[in-house]
Amino acid sequence: MLQWDALKDPDEIKDYSLDWSEVLEGGDTLIDSEWTVTSGDNLTIVSQPYTSTHSIVWLSGGEIGTYHLLNRVETFGGRIYDQTVKLKVKSK
Repeated sequence: MLQWDALKDPDEIKDYSLDWSEVLEGGDTLIDSEWTVTSGDNLTIVSQPYTSTHSIVWLSGGEIGTYHLLNRVETFGGRIYDQTVKLKVKSK
């Protein structure tokens, strides 16, 4: 499981991203990306943009502790990939 190094303050609205370029085969590109908070409370997904190789999630809120976020992406070539990432929320 990956972990983002940057800690999140509960008052911030902040973006985090995953680079999928290493797993994309033969020039394949992302055509969809969906983020889900799978553990923890009060962390809100504000938006979920993506590029051809990166998935991005903008987050607000949260409480002190560790959250798990699942990113599921679909590619033009029909592949589906999942990656779970840990995010730590710090005290104010």
